[in-house]
Amino acid sequence: MGPSRFDGVDANLATEGAGGARETTRRLVGLPAVELAARVRRGDVSAVEVVRAHLAHIAAVEARVGAYRVLRTEAALAEAAEVDARPDRARLPLAGVPVAVKDNVEVTGEVATDGTARTGPPATADHPVVARLRAAGAVVVGITRVPELCVFATTDGPGTVSRNPWDTALSPAGSSGGSAAAVASGGVPLAQGNDGLGSLRLPAAACGLVTLKPGRGVVPALLGADSWSGMAENGALATTVADLALAHAVLADGAATEPADDDGAALTVALSTATPVPGARLDAEGRAALEAVAARLTAMGHTVVRRDPPVPLSAGLAVVARWFAGAAADAEHLGLDPRALQPRTRAHARLGRWARRAGLVRPAGAERFRAQVARWFAGSAATADPGVDVLLTPVVTGPPLAARPWHERGWLANVTANARWAPWVSAWNLAGLPALVLPAGMRSTGTPLAVQLVGPPGAETRLLWLAAELERHGPWRRHAPVFDPAAGG
Repeated sequence: MGPSRFDGVDANLATEGAGGARETTRRLVGLPAVELAARVRRGDVSAVEVVRAHLAHIAAVEARVGAYRVLRTEAALAEAAEVDARPDRARLPLAGVPVAVKDNVEVTGEVATDGTARTGPPATADHPVVARLRAAGAVVVGITRVPELCVFATTDGPGTVSRNPWDTALSPAGSSGGSAAAVASGGVPLAQGNDGLGSLRLPAAACGLVTLKPGRGVVPALLGADSWSGMAENGALATTVADLALAHAVLADGAATEPADDDGAALTVALSTATPVPGARLDAEGRAALEAVAARLTAMGHTVVRRDPPVPLSAGLAVVARWFAGAAADAEHLGLDPRALQPRTRAHARLGRWARRAGLVRPAGAERFRAQVARWFAGSAATADPGVDVLLTPVVTGPPLAARPWHERGWLANVTANARWAPWVSAWNLAGLPALVLPAGMRSTGTPLAVQLVGPPGAETRLLWLAAELERHGPWRRHAPVFDPAAGG
């Protein structure tokens, strides 16, 4: 899977003994984060046992998935021992829960490479989201792979191709592809990621996970030079809505509670398949899954209407300008020589420098679009428009892209493939609105289907509640079968 630093991996972890250790792995790996944390808080199991069991599973499956750039075996076990020794362990919402962190976020002692050839220096402090995870009792077991500068919708680089646990011939998507593969293959119940143009939501859709891109200002961003002109947000990938809600609460520094029944509140949900990308069309299985979710919402007492949000061409152009400029700004922020970048990334950054010189990154335009969409959600009493509470859309046009060395292909091939596959996600980064992706069944090929829920500013809790309701009425398989810890991995 290419060059990695595996910090003190013991070959015995994969087979670690027979008997008791193997039984501990089967007993702990694959459990939701909320249950693992509860067991550690009660003292039923130690954080060290939990982390050791998950490291054993990772050691058994990582060669087939390629989720990690760094596996922090010794450091993670030491951190787990510190959790066990904490006097406040019984109050930690993520006590002993193994987590993975994306390779563009600082972890003390590690180098955040952003998928580049950067070699140092190591971070001297945790990024705020990592600090919050650790303060809540989580243990960072590894750093997950990303495409160079997190620009593209597949996760690969020289000598490595990360793979989708549901079908290793397919990509786990990007740029949080390594984090998604880590969760879907059972190695961790939660992984941190971030989303500047769908980089949480696309891997969630590809790997059968649930995720939430928070709205602007809800979770600390502080990514790269300027968080892609404010489009990028930090979040988490999980296998259950309860785990996602817990992780979001920790990242947002709020109350760590499960989403509850909102007293049976009936919502108005707008269903739309409109896309600003010419020629991008939802395939038949994706359309059937979307319609099935709409029918389920209706059966649950919600009102579903066919209504398209306002996404003008100017919004699409603004997204593209920020996408280009983000690559240029981040390369400069890391002090990288453009000649050291992969050809596709070098071309992207060159366009980004041109976009900045041309003044195409305009904050006022993004604010106008945000206000326009917020008005669409809110409606208008003057025109008797009641507005809508949630927007339901597809996520991608079809199955994930192939797992291949996309970095060896040209810039146009990458950008065209990305745009045609994922036309429904980027507008909500520009508007700074919360957007959640959850599983919605399976394709005939055995890979996951997914849908997206978008809300107005401040609607994170509403989206989590609605996703939890959908999960109760239509639970999904939590791990890819071949890698499912319950099936032996």
